[in-house]
Amino acid sequence: MNAKPLISDIVPTLRYNDAPAAVKFLQDAFGLKPVMIVPGDNDTIAHAELSFGNGMVMLGSNLPEGCGQELKWPVGGASTYCILGSDEEVTEHCARAEAAGATVVMRPTDQEYGGRDYTARDSEGNLWSFGSYRPQV
Repeated sequence: MNAKPLISDIVPTLRYNDAPAAVKFLQDAFGLKPVMIVPGDNDTIAHAELSFGNGMVMLGSNLPEGCGQELKWPVGGASTYCILGSDEEVTEHCARAEAAGATVVMRPTDQEYGGRDYTARDSEGNLWSFGSYRPQV
């Protein structure tokens, strides 16, 4: 029996004006891996799941009809933290993101609480932080 890997109990969900371009950017710049892409009409994405380690984000196109005004939110207002294996990996990951066009807004920095991290904006303005600090439950 093939057991599925455990996924985090919290899964950030994002919306993009150009979700297909965002999926490509997240792959190229940050190394996220598509698990599921459900196409929508007119070159949109109805639902996508992208993995990073044992974590995942879900995303889709920010359509005017969407799920109604109650569930619509502004694009570019999210922030997500992803864990890397080492301080050195943080520096390497930042270089990869920058080479792929990510706007680095905080260079790799050692934190007082432990670990090293950096922060970059994706193609539509969301903040993504990648660091070696691993919070504990």
